[in-house]
Amino acid sequence: MRKTLITLAASLSLLAAPAFADGVVDTSQVPKDITAAATGKKFSIATVVKVDGIAWFDRMRDGVKQFGADTGMDVWQVGPSQADAAAQVQLIENLIAQGVDAICIVPFSVEAVEPVLKKARDRGIVVIAHEASNLKNADYILEAFDNKAYGAQLMEVLGKYTGGKGKYLATVGSLTSQSQNEWIDGAIEYQKKHFPDMALATQRLETYDDANTDYNRLSEALTTYPDVNGIIGGPMPTSAGAGRLIAERGLKGKVFFSGTGLPSVAGKYLADGDIQYIQFWDPAVAGYAMNELAVMALSGKKDQIKAGLNLGLKGYENLTTPAGAAPNLLYGQGWVGVTKENMDQYKF
Repeated sequence: MRKTLITLAASLSLLAAPAFADGVVDTSQVPKDITAAATGKKFSIATVVKVDGIAWFDRMRDGVKQFGADTGMDVWQVGPSQADAAAQVQLIENLIAQGVDAICIVPFSVEAVEPVLKKARDRGIVVIAHEASNLKNADYILEAFDNKAYGAQLMEVLGKYTGGKGKYLATVGSLTSQSQNEWIDGAIEYQKKHFPDMALATQRLETYDDANTDYNRLSEALTTYPDVNGIIGGPMPTSAGAGRLIAERGLKGKVFFSGTGLPSVAGKYLADGDIQYIQFWDPAVAGYAMNELAVMALSGKKDQIKAGLNLGLKGYENLTTPAGAAPNLLYGQGWVGVTKENMDQYKF
């Protein structure tokens, strides 16, 4: 089994090799016609994230900053100090009042931001969304990958560690966080088809993208359901919350983890064997890609933003649109799978 999982992680690495090892997005293949000089205008573009100050969105800020440095555009990133829908809406209201040219948004709650994003678009502000495949009020929605396939992969790995038996827990940042819930949907669908002797122990745990909340909610659930032997983590902080809990309770080899994470956050628990597997995409590249689409839209190139578009970024070389979906929903191929055997390849 161990050999199979190492091979699996290695093959996934080929899907999305690390975009960079020295702190900069690899932009060697990015089209050169998105600079301020090429467009003839310096656009103001704000990236609004779910929560400020966590590793995931710190990494996204790196990509946003690099986009500004590379292109001369006026770009910046903001987010609420805690994952809070109302606070995120207020930030967007402030940006509308400032008259920004575009907003790139990673919504905490799709439902909560719909009205304010409609207001933004009514005022001519371009909206680019990420992790929000069901958002209505966006010019374009850029997903890093097929969300259900991402979740199915998490379950495939978890099921191999549990032997395809037992109960598991699943976490999401919010019950209205669209992409994370699609990941869990994909995981559950895969489990029912391939691991009929596994079962979700209880409803999805809402953890607000906070490692301490992950730890506490998982701790409560494990006390209530002591026969749980698996955890599927939607939010990135679950990898740390679950790793800490498994380590403290001495559950290594008894409770297995497969979920979204970053080596900088979950590396200790991967190395120690408390958790087994993490998946992620590079938020810096996603931040860069969203801003790239915003400039294309603002520069009169909307006709080019469609399936088949190559943004020149790792994982976004051939955007696709799912069958039956609106043409403004675009998928990349940007996830990577990591175990302790290959985690040293990723420096964030």
